[in-house]
This record gives sequence, C-alpha cells and structure tokens, in this order.
Amino acid sequence: MFERPTQRSFFVFGPRGTGKSSWLKQHMQGCPYIDLLDDEIYRQLVARPESLRHLIPPKTEWVVIDEVQRVPELLNEVHRLIESENVRFAMSGSSARKLKKVGTNLLAGRAITKFMYPLTTHELGSDFALDKALTLGMLPEVWDSEDGEQYLQSYVTTYLKEEVQQEGLTRNVGTFARFLEIASLSQATPLNVSNIASDLGVDSKTAENYFTILEDLLLAVRLPVFSKHAQREMYKRPKFLFFDTGVYRAIRPRGPLDTPELIDGAALETILFQELRAINDYYDLGYDLSYWRTRSKLEIDFILYGERGLHAFEVKRAATIRSKDLKALREFLKDYPIGQATLLYGGSKKQWIDDIAILPFEEGLLGLRDILGNHGQ
Repeated sequence: MFERPTQRSFFVFGPRGTGKSSWLKQHMQGCPYIDLLDDEIYRQLVARPESLRHLIPPKTEWVVIDEVQRVPELLNEVHRLIESENVRFAMSGSSARKLKKVGTNLLAGRAITKFMYPLTTHELGSDFALDKALTLGMLPEVWDSEDGEQYLQSYVTTYLKEEVQQEGLTRNVGTFARFLEIASLSQATPLNVSNIASDLGVDSKTAENYFTILEDLLLAVRLPVFSKHAQREMYKRPKFLFFDTGVYRAIRPRGPLDTPELIDGAALETILFQELRAINDYYDLGYDLSYWRTRSKLEIDFILYGERGLHAFEVKRAATIRSKDLKALREFLKDYPIGQATLLYGGSKKQWIDDIAILPFEEGLLGLRDILGNHGQ
C-alpha cells in the first residue's frame, strides 16, 4: 500500500471495492468527510457546487471527498479553496473520465494522483491462499465475505447499474452486459476489437467505445506490445485484462467446451498482473508495463521496463518445465541481454536454466518487490 501524502492534496483512484473509502477513514481520521454517496449531500452539491465551502469548518487543514467523480464540478471549488484558503483535499474516485473534463488536468498538478488495487500477497500475508485467489480474486470484501461468489455477481451488477446506466455512459445497458461477457473471453490474450464487434453485432466504433468505458472505470487495461529497439517484426495488438481475477471469472460465461485449464490459465496470469501493477505503483518503481509478442507468435506475458531495469515474466500452470516453455524467454534475452527473465510455475522447486529464474508461483509473487526493486541498482 502507498504512503499517505502529507503535504499536498491527492486523489486516490481505483475500481469500486478496492478499499478506497476504508483507507480514507483510517488515514484521515478527524477530517471533515464529504461522502457523495450520501443522497442529501450529493443533491446539495450537484445543485450548488460552491456550497462546498459551507461544509468545511474554519481553519480546517484537510478535507476528504469520497467518490468525487459523482460531482465533477466540485473540482473548480476545490481548486479555489486550495489556492485561496490553503485547504488540502484527499479525494477518492472510481473514474477520472468526467473529472478530466472540468478539472483542468486534475487540478493542474496541485494534487498527487495515487491508485488503489485489489489486495496483494504481502497485504494478505499468511491469509493468502492461491486456490481462493484463483477462484475469487483479491478484492477485500471477497476475503471477508462468507459467500464471495455472490458478492462478485452483485459487484458486476452494481457496476452495470450504478456506473454505466446512472452515469449515462451508454444507452444500451443490455448490449453492454453482453459485451462484458464477450470481452471476458479475451482475458489475457491479444485483443481483436473488430471480431468482438462482429460477435456483439455492433460496429467497431461502438465496441471501441465500450472498451474505453472499461478503462475509464478502471475495470480493465489494454497492455501495449513492448517494441523498444525491436530486432524482430512485432505483433501490434494490445493484450486485454480485467483488473481482478474474481471479477473476470464472475463475468466470463462457461460452457461445455470451456476447460478448467483454459479459465485457470488466464486467472493465474491475471493474479501476476495484479501484483505487478500494485507493487510498481505502491513503491513508485516507475516501470512501464507491457507484453512481448512477435509476428512468429513468440510471447511473454509481461515486460516491465524503466530506469531500474528490464524484466520479463512468464507464467506456466504446469508443475514441470519443458524446454519449449523457455523458448520465448530465451529469444527475448538474445534480443535484450541486459534483461532479467523470471518464470513462475506450478512446481515446488526453485531453479535456474540459461539465466532464467524458475520459481514456484507463490514464492515468486512474494519475491516480486525484491526482483523489481533491486535489479539495476
């Protein structure tokens, strides 16, 4: 988890359910707390955003605004109060889509932006269980709930109702719901928007807009192909991932042709993706996250590139590693000999082959911070 900024106003962005409100209540105790999910406060500030100042006691240093994206016009008043009265704000949101339209690039640098993700293995500690994470993901409520699957189904419905329908992001919620299911079939694979549009029965522009909505709501990411100083012809399409394994599995339809290996493979890759994103942001490591895929279909799940180094990560479900499982990593290291390659797998033995670190999956997850933080120092 990131450290709370103490000198400057800040935003905390993250999908619903990642614990933003709980974190603010814990770390901003005693500060005026403006909850925009409170209907009365919401109606007041929608009608008169300038009335925000009347909700703040004199000589207040910090103010919390939860779910600030519900009233984007508040940012104008926030900006004024920062400048004229030296008030600092801690603001949470599950989307920056509307804020950016009125917020002059989110207060023009006057506020730090932080992101919150599902739980990490370090946060869960001894409570972490890989089988549970593969099935239910790592949202905080899932680990506290007696019925995680029911919570996840409700979570998906809530997003459709509250974020998509009420915010007017699309006129046809039914089509968007079917889009989610079709998109989930592309989890952890290169994305073909035209094919998804065809399956959904809409034009490519509509499908592209739907993917943009997912990204704006922080529900999904499109990872670009790593192509810096490429020595081979590279694939062009990005790879698609929902932000949490449990959410992905709650959305994904299942049929008689779906094998557990197919779904679990994408889920395992998603857990690594979640962990990499969180560690990179929480510890300000500064890596760009991408994946590697050549036209000849050599592929590596994740590439992290930055001042600290170049890292390639591959995931395999199998408990044993065969020579062909290492082919893509070997070829990558030929092109980028300064890189560090790590393969996480379903076995129990740590080993090294051709400068490739092969680690049991859970051990690898727990060691990611050291791998990413130390290399290149």
